[in-house]
Amino acid sequence: MLSPDHHIAIFAALMGLSAAAFWLEKTRLGGLLTGTVIVILMAIVAANIGVIPHQARTYDFVFEYLVPILIPLFLLQGDVRRIIKEASRTTVAFLLASLGTVLGVLLAVSLLDLNVLAGDAAIDPTRKSAAIAGLFSATYIGGSVNYAALGEMTGLSQDASFFSAATAADNLFSALFLSLLGLLPGVRWLALRFGYQEPSPQTPESSHQQVSASEPMSARSLCTALAVSALLVTVSDIASAWLPFSGSRYVLLTILTLGIATLVPRLRHWCTGGFEMGVMLSFTFFASIAAGADLRAMVQVAPLLIVLVTILLTTHLSFLLVAGYWLRLSLPELLTASNAAVLGATTAPAMAAAKGWHDQVTPGVLVGVLGYALGTLIGSLLFNIL
Repeated sequence: MLSPDHHIAIFAALMGLSAAAFWLEKTRLGGLLTGTVIVILMAIVAANIGVIPHQARTYDFVFEYLVPILIPLFLLQGDVRRIIKEASRTTVAFLLASLGTVLGVLLAVSLLDLNVLAGDAAIDPTRKSAAIAGLFSATYIGGSVNYAALGEMTGLSQDASFFSAATAADNLFSALFLSLLGLLPGVRWLALRFGYQEPSPQTPESSHQQVSASEPMSARSLCTALAVSALLVTVSDIASAWLPFSGSRYVLLTILTLGIATLVPRLRHWCTGGFEMGVMLSFTFFASIAAGADLRAMVQVAPLLIVLVTILLTTHLSFLLVAGYWLRLSLPELLTASNAAVLGATTAPAMAAAKGWHDQVTPGVLVGVLGYALGTLIGSLLFNIL
């Protein structure tokens, strides 16, 4: 219904899906699914029945401009002392998640004949399986940057039909996996095993990072929050241009935001409502991710990818939950780490904020950035070993 060049109409659709998810979250079923899951599922359906396109410059705008703004909006409420206490546990959970990804890749390679895929790729036919293993291990430890790097490194990106199908599979399963992560805290059996209780917005524990009522939300506070966030993104972009490693933008952005929030504690009062604005914008981000899931292209070109990613993510999550339970890590820590590994440094804090896990917002960013640093390294290492 909407062509890719109808930018405002597509943005209206993204905002409409986000608003509908917030409203539906108030229903009994919506409360179980959570707004995050609802907006993802609705966007997948809308894209695949032709209401919105799979690719559009509007989505690029969300990824390029709105996503960086989300990080400061979330982190302006940060408490460095709490972060130091809790980020180390989330880092352990992330390392377990990365190991689970590697185990899932190795299991998939041993069970499936992946050499039948990527027939036109400019690599030795006997190395196709190893190349695909490296590709998916990189993206499910780091993110899209690592995915692109391994595609070029292995030669898989030169096979347009395969690479488009692999990208569709990555987008689809990332969106579905994010939905699953949003649902898991509501599984009573699992919550009891980890001693987890869903936070309530009215409890002090779940709102420890919210601003005091002495500074109510206003047009001034919202504008201040956006202005400060945009300024922090600008400064971090300028500084990251001087650093040689990938992912430096989010490292600097996190450090700058936490530094400002710690040195100027009144800032969080001046930016009342910024956190809630970040949650709102994160829903448009989730919808943009889900819209890229082209089911038809994936199934027609490479259905074996469905089996591959299913084995990989099932192993990843199973290993993470079992090992995390044994190490007495909390369910929010494990799910935030899994999100950071599979989807990256942007969705992890967004999901943590949407779920009320405010103490996991900054750790989610930090371990996501760690994934950007490790994804290409582990993916290329696994490719060469195999």
